[in-house]
Amino acid sequence: MKLTHTQFLFLFVGIIAVLSFGVRLLPHAPNFTSLGALALFAGAYLARKHWLGLFVPLFIMFFSDLFIGFYDFKLMAVVYGSFLLYALIGRVLPKQNPLMVLGGALGGAVFFYLATNFAVWAFSPWYEKSFQGLMLSYTLALPFFRSMLAADLLFTGAFFGAFEFAKAFLFRAHQEKILA
Repeated sequence: MKLTHTQFLFLFVGIIAVLSFGVRLLPHAPNFTSLGALALFAGAYLARKHWLGLFVPLFIMFFSDLFIGFYDFKLMAVVYGSFLLYALIGRVLPKQNPLMVLGGALGGAVFFYLATNFAVWAFSPWYEKSFQGLMLSYTLALPFFRSMLAADLLFTGAFFGAFEFAKAFLFRAHQEKILA
């Protein structure tokens, strides 16, 4: 069976999406998931031709939230919007430049940390509505940020690296075998 480049890409992203869904449901350190990296990856490879690629991480979030449970709608909107931003970052990344890709992962994680913790401060009763309350929100979230940053860097390297390897070696070998 001959795979087109688009079919190969959807197969690869589909496998990663299923794995990301599973990782989110399995016990893990808080915020140590592959969703940020998946959003960046889907934005980089799927969203250029298929705009639905921007929503791959949101679909995974929604379906896994069906099992994990939903929470405050305003906070969810900020979390989902932050993952959508990861995908938009991926869409404009020069994906052949590893430093830019890692910079995209870093930028996505920083934005997620700033936006979601601002939303927790603004929308929840947990923190005093003052500058000190906001700083406390950011300070107490640092362990979650470290975990997310580590996961984003690890999974971004794995997803982009594995795909480029597969594209360069496996896909090319598969196509050459078919054409021979």
